[in-house]
Amino acid sequence: MKRTTTFRRVLLIVLVFLLSVGGTSTTFAGAGIWTNIGPEGGSIYVLAIEPQNPNVIYAGTAGGGIFKTTNGGSSWSAVNTGLTNTWVPALAIDPKNPSTIYAGTGGGGVFKSTNGGVNWSPINYGIGTTFVYVRALVINPQNSSTIYAGTNGNGVFKSTNGGASWSAVNNGLNDPFVQSLAIDPKNPSTIYAGAASSVFKSTDGGSSWSAVGSGLTTMGIRALVVDPQNSGTLYAGTGGNGVFKSTDGGENWREVNNGLTDLVVLALAIDPQNPSTVYAGTRNGGVFLSTDGGANWTFVNNSPTNINTLAIDPQHPNTLYAGTNGRGAFKSTDSGTNWSPANSGLIASIPHALVIPPHNSGTLYVGTGGGGIFKSTDGGANWSAANTGLTDFQVSALAIDPHNPDTLYAGTYGGVFKSTNGGSSWSAINNGLTYTPTWALAIDPQNPSILYAGTYGGGVFKSTDSGTNWSAASNGLSYSSYINALIIDPDNPDTLYAGTNGSGVFKSTDGGENWSQINSGLTDFYIQTLVMNPQTPSILYAGTYDGVFKSTNSGTNWSQIGLDNQWVCALAIDSQNPNTIYAGTGGSGVFKSTDGGTNWSPLNTGLTNLWVLALALAPGEHSVLYAGTLGSGVFKTLEYSVYLPLVLRGH
Repeated sequence: MKRTTTFRRVLLIVLVFLLSVGGTSTTFAGAGIWTNIGPEGGSIYVLAIEPQNPNVIYAGTAGGGIFKTTNGGSSWSAVNTGLTNTWVPALAIDPKNPSTIYAGTGGGGVFKSTNGGVNWSPINYGIGTTFVYVRALVINPQNSSTIYAGTNGNGVFKSTNGGASWSAVNNGLNDPFVQSLAIDPKNPSTIYAGAASSVFKSTDGGSSWSAVGSGLTTMGIRALVVDPQNSGTLYAGTGGNGVFKSTDGGENWREVNNGLTDLVVLALAIDPQNPSTVYAGTRNGGVFLSTDGGANWTFVNNSPTNINTLAIDPQHPNTLYAGTNGRGAFKSTDSGTNWSPANSGLIASIPHALVIPPHNSGTLYVGTGGGGIFKSTDGGANWSAANTGLTDFQVSALAIDPHNPDTLYAGTYGGVFKSTNGGSSWSAINNGLTYTPTWALAIDPQNPSILYAGTYGGGVFKSTDSGTNWSAASNGLSYSSYINALIIDPDNPDTLYAGTNGSGVFKSTDGGENWSQINSGLTDFYIQTLVMNPQTPSILYAGTYDGVFKSTNSGTNWSQIGLDNQWVCALAIDSQNPNTIYAGTGGSGVFKSTDGGTNWSPLNTGLTNLWVLALALAPGEHSVLYAGTLGSGVFKTLEYSVYLPLVLRGH
């Protein structure tokens, strides 16, 4: 009996303590642990299909590294162990040993895996520090130890020992910006390089090159393919002049664009069994099909847009894969007539903006680069695209009406869009917005019909009728038109601040009519983000290329408070405890301060991508933090709460 009474007393003390510090819940374990929650998709630069087993496909992404599927795109998994650069524009599979794969990266040179992507290692001996950006890789089909790498600014490199060492092979290649490579499958000493200015050809394994561009008008050769049955026939996709064809080994070219309504052709693919069937992937027009060797093209219905790469199943050429800019992978099994997303497990999206409606911490909107807007109503467990009516999928900013959470605004490269039904549909609201790339949005918290848009190149615009009409509000900003951030004083909404790309911070006290520069103490004028203490609006924080700056007097003076030499892309402040601040950085992950920025500590356990572009805190659950990364989607902190809805009865 005595033990029971003691236990009850201890339990009562514990309950009183828990209720005193956190109502009916408290967070006590798992702080700072992150998990990846999506959304699926992202920007895919390249797709490579294993020829012997076409269910095995590798995808190189923009920031998310490499993904692999073994079931024809039904599900994917990241295979990035050892890959220190996750921008992968080029992939090549050894045709004789398909467990050997080469990856060309955007800044890290070439990587190699000999176990099907399980592990990667850099293979850059002889390339040197100038080997910055690998755009293309091809392997000699008869001698797979010989590999060619095309680079963005350093021409072509060659290896004859499986990448163990490389040498530059640029004699006669007078354009070092190589965007594509193709190899003659029957005579692999013949290689073609698509450069910014023309096509170059080598007939001696890269020892010497010559321009072969007669008849080729070009805005850059973005894709090159060789007919596998008649290697004298080639197709070139250009960055603005459509498709060109050569039937004499590249010596002469002619334009073949009949029916091709989008002339920015970033991808080409040839049916290996019927080479008169050719596919073209375009930037805005989707996929086009020619069944007569390019003489005529037809738009493939229901195809995805913004195509970066195409790949054909060599054993079942009716099966086609497309990698898109922002929307992930798509698959067609009927020669491109119908397409379906193939993104399960492929999380490579780039969230630029995260917003959570007030009083609804389970709902999250994500604005991505290239993929548009995604919505989750269960804290990121499930996502759905929210892009109906959205004609520009490069989303840089999101804002929610504080009085009506079903009303949202999206800032895109193509201007501002508005939804009045929780993202179910959108409409453009750009009347009077003369500069459309919109990187920042702010809503008057007291009068949400007043809206501000910060543009990239045109300063600030203001609407007083919920976005129906806009007018310039940039007096004093004439020499600083690149706006990265906007915030409004909640107590005095006529006071707002603008963070600029190169000119520091500006302040307006008359609703944006006039602005003045407030940079005293600010040593870095490239402002990436601004946040305000919600309880004390005179306290401001600015994230820059060189750390965090703080003002305690409404921007009159600034002082650097930490994270020196860190590129601070995002800041978030705890509304219930505003001394707690989170910083997302470009390359070092997330940092946390609990003393108003005096001290910072890393918060990166489980965060596999340390480029953090956006942060958001769930209202009412301020310990739940979301981070948007550069190429790996959204991460969420795993902080567990214990809820105690107990009623103490009379014992």
